[in-house]
Amino acid sequence: MSERYWAVVPAAGAGRRMGGDIPKQYLPLYGQRVIEHSLHRLLKHPRIEAVYLALSADDDWWPTTSLASDSRIVLAAGGEERCHSVLNALQLLSKTAAASDWVLVHDAARPCLRGADLDRLIEGLREDPVGGLLGVPVHDTMKQTDDTEHVRATIPRDRLWHAYTPQMFRLGMLRQALVEALQRGLLVTDDASAMELQGYRPRMIQGHADNIKITRPADLPLADFYLTAQSTAGE
Repeated sequence: MSERYWAVVPAAGAGRRMGGDIPKQYLPLYGQRVIEHSLHRLLKHPRIEAVYLALSADDDWWPTTSLASDSRIVLAAGGEERCHSVLNALQLLSKTAAASDWVLVHDAARPCLRGADLDRLIEGLREDPVGGLLGVPVHDTMKQTDDTEHVRATIPRDRLWHAYTPQMFRLGMLRQALVEALQRGLLVTDDASAMELQGYRPRMIQGHADNIKITRPADLPLADFYLTAQSTAGE
């Protein structure tokens, strides 16, 4: 049986650091909403069969999007934290997919994912026993501070990476890793962390630095710039 690929997008967060009344994933960007860009990047990839989208129960914005009636998007219940949303989506996906299928978990607020990076992730990990994630090596000098923001140490940047999404793992392995992390009271902020707690060593796949996450207001014009550049280049 050929391996299958699915995507999970947790989108139940409010994006408090952005301010305003609109969740960050629904902010306008380059002619669409942020979440529409993120989902389109996944939906147009030929290997991804469907996207499982975890939404808050009181989300009134999703029905107004251009993708609300897309048959390849399956809605799941959002949770209190990102890890709860991902697990809810995985539990729902498990009714359709095999435990050995691949799942790509992607942030709803990462609208600039390149198709080439998605290809690189899938091809680079399809034979890997664990899976892994997109990222970019750290190039800046890294400082660690104390509670008063005074420098305590300079951290060698060799082998340090910025962790991005998608993060790609086998459905059964990731589901179990998240279940056990939550049982231990650990609210992991990314899926690779849950796998690491199980003793696995996810592989880093280098992508492009323009795969940014919309977190603060200044990120929106930067994302618009990147999307414009990608469109000009035919991405």
